[in-house]
Amino acid sequence: MKNLLTIAGSDSSGGAGIQADIKTFSANGCYAMSVITSITAQNTVTVSGIEDISSEMIKAQLDAVFSDIEVDGVKIGMVSKIESILAIAERLEYYKPKLVVLDPVMVSTTKKRLLSEDAIDTLKKKLIPLSYLITPNIAEAEVLADMEIKNYDDVYKSCEKIFRLGSRYVLVKGGHSVEDGKCNDILFDGKEFFVFEGERINSKNTHGTGCTLSSAIAANLAKGESIKDAITKAKEYVTLAIKHSLNIGHGSGPTNHFFNYTEN
Repeated sequence: MKNLLTIAGSDSSGGAGIQADIKTFSANGCYAMSVITSITAQNTVTVSGIEDISSEMIKAQLDAVFSDIEVDGVKIGMVSKIESILAIAERLEYYKPKLVVLDPVMVSTTKKRLLSEDAIDTLKKKLIPLSYLITPNIAEAEVLADMEIKNYDDVYKSCEKIFRLGSRYVLVKGGHSVEDGKCNDILFDGKEFFVFEGERINSKNTHGTGCTLSSAIAANLAKGESIKDAITKAKEYVTLAIKHSLNIGHGSGPTNHFFNYTEN
């Protein structure tokens, strides 16, 4: 069994963040560990509060895990401020994990900003170069590439610009937001583009899908899958998790990470 570490914020409603990552790792046959960067007061409707963990405690959590357990892969999610990013980058540079998947979480499903404006450049300079794969959605790709994305040609251009920031692979998610009827994700390896077609599912219960997809990709990569197979299988997993989503709360409900073991 592969040991995977998530570095992210805690979602008190259990649908996204650390909770979604742990569920995804477990559902995909991996052992899950965590480093919490922030605590959010969050439900399916809104994020009502955020309290950041100190950089010293983030480092202490990382040291505790890496000093004792072999880490086969790392997924990074919500890191809201400069100090947190610097702490993570410092310890990852020291421990040199085999695999880092970065999901640059900037805004929640409920439209709450989760990454401060002044931290964007630090994320670009410190975490992206450490990443094997970065998985921004369209809105995040616009920020990272410093451009507006209106169609798939723009998606390709954003991939190229983000790739130059230092990650080995770039996967821009959420094609449904630029062209109706399509739900494609675009992967760029510095030379070629690969299109991953997806099924558009009419469901309001999509809380945590971005976290879940990047975590599933990390799990597949840690288990030895190629980048393309890892993404394909992760998309299939997320699609089924949405199809069997849980109608919980009054807003955007969570996906069902354990659809193989539960019934709606």
